Amino acid sequence: MPDKAVKYAKKGHCALITLNRPRAGNAINQDLVQELDEVCRRINQDDAIYVVTVTGAGAHFCIGSDAEPDRYRPAASIAGIDRPVIAAINGDALGAGLELALSGDIRLASARARFALPQVARGLIPMDGGTQRLPRIVGRGKALELLLTADVINADEALEMGLVSRVVPAEALAGEVVALAETIAAKGPIALRYLKEAVNKGMDMTLEQGLRLEADLYFLLHTTADRTEGVRSHLEKRPPKFKGE
Repeated sequence: MPDKAVKYAKKGHCALITLNRPRAGNAINQDLVQELDEVCRRINQDDAIYVVTVTGAGAHFCIGSDAEPDRYRPAASIAGIDRPVIAAINGDALGAGLELALSGDIRLASARARFALPQVARGLIPMDGGTQRLPRIVGRGKALELLLTADVINADEALEMGLVSRVVPAEALAGEVVALAETIAAKGPIALRYLKEAVNKGMDMTLEQGLRLEADLYFLLHTTADRTEGVRSHLEKRPPKFKGE
């Protein structure tokens, strides 16, 4: 039986998605898209998962798509996860692979990783969110420079432009990502989801609308048992025991 194109594992309140086509550089194909969509749906239905990590098997994160021209759109599946998503970019993230990484919330990169959106060199443009997510992350000017030149940049350049938030040695990436995921997972799970919603939706709102959304979500949290536990644990000077309720 052939290996699955996407591996999925859980440890505690953390979930790990691994793109599993290492011999093909984890390039996106139909099997990967379908399996990834199924995994992301499972995550959104599992209240025990508080944070998600996505990475690639082998030497690459994802070198793009098998299809020419690109016709697969897996970034929507990752973007649709309502928990915080960490992209652990263990190697090259190119074309549709970079678009996939952009759909996460936090990006950590191996020092050996490279990044590019080279579609324009083939007479195409990105079609899985690259033209929309990249400017929101690094700003219009930097995004256009990367998109229009189709240049390949290294991890340090990606860090400088704000494309990733950390660059670590390749051998240290897994441990760094696990530590970050566990730090996030220790927080209130409902608050984590609301916080992500406030930031992501607020980016496309006016400031007044965003502030209203923030206030609405804040007051909704007052109806949860987790909020009560958070206050009680603070007063009792002990770690909180959140249940997602």
